[in-house]
Amino acid sequence: MQAKTQQTELFGLMAEFKDAESIIAAAEKVRRQGYRKVEGYSPMPVEELDHALGHSKSHVPKLVFLGGLLGCATGIGMQYWISAVDYPLNVGGRPLASWVSFIPVTFELTILFAAFAAVIGMIALNGLPSPYHPVFNVRRFQYASRDRFFLVVESADARFDRVETRRFLETLNPTGVHDVEP
Repeated sequence: MQAKTQQTELFGLMAEFKDAESIIAAAEKVRRQGYRKVEGYSPMPVEELDHALGHSKSHVPKLVFLGGLLGCATGIGMQYWISAVDYPLNVGGRPLASWVSFIPVTFELTILFAAFAAVIGMIALNGLPSPYHPVFNVRRFQYASRDRFFLVVESADARFDRVETRRFLETLNPTGVHDVEP
């Protein structure tokens, strides 16, 4: 019963690597083995690591596009309502809803709404603010910002078994495999 309790209290297993090539090769093997709840940490951006881990593309560009569309619609709608419905004022015989005069404000609102969508979407999709993460409980993880690379297989993964996963990670030639306590 004690072993069962310890297994459920584990956040995951962390393998430590010396260089980027090692963690990329390990991530590809972990993915081929069927693990899906895997995260990689490196001291610098490693684009191939995302591909090796099978991370899908970000949804932020879609949110930015939708924010821009909303800003554009707001700009056109607001100006039309003001100049043609709420306070119609004929200046120089031009039509009340002259779209050419709407362009500057519509452009500015499009950019403003797209920027807000990008920032708010990025924060929401990253789960921020997140002041605590279990990987910081591993002492060796302090080197993740210096010169070490870490691969974490979460215990929430369907294939995760504490003993089998540890054995598998040890076959990937890491410098160490660590328990990640919650």
